[in-house]
Amino acid sequence: MTQSIVSIENVVATGDVFQRVDLVEITKKFPGVEYHPETFPGLVFRLKSPKTSTLIFGSGKMVCTGARSEEQAVKAIRAVAENLHAKHVIQPKEPKTEVQNIVASGNLGGKIYLEEAARQLPRSIYEPEQFPGVIHRMVEPKCVFLLFASGKLVCTGAKSSVKVYQAVSAMHNNLEQRNLMMY
Repeated sequence: MTQSIVSIENVVATGDVFQRVDLVEITKKFPGVEYHPETFPGLVFRLKSPKTSTLIFGSGKMVCTGARSEEQAVKAIRAVAENLHAKHVIQPKEPKTEVQNIVASGNLGGKIYLEEAARQLPRSIYEPEQFPGVIHRMVEPKCVFLLFASGKLVCTGAKSSVKVYQAVSAMHNNLEQRNLMMY
């Protein structure tokens, strides 16, 4: 078995500071934010480090995207809350954070027989005239794979990087056991 290579591409996490947030006040104190209330109820707060975008809502809830690890996502939400507190927009409050989704890409190091994989793997869809890969829903760990003939894949839906690596390893083993890969 060849070693699969996996890369975390995006971690989506939610946060909550448990207090109302005045989005107009944020736009006055942070000129780089984006806020268009006529088209979207949230404000976009970007950080350079870690390079992320965080949506902030008037309820105090946040959604952070762009992090490359769970730690970066938590750090980004904390940094946004600290920035808001430093400019007296919110009271000091440790935000509650939770990872919602991790998107990873990978390379299994060999070609995948897609038509046969779609037949043999339960909960799989393959419609090559619609999309060039097999869409497979894994039950445990719960995630969705996009499998391509090149051996490349995308895994989404896992809530921890440990689950991503478990899922990719399980997928790789499953494909090999069923002789669905060519090296």
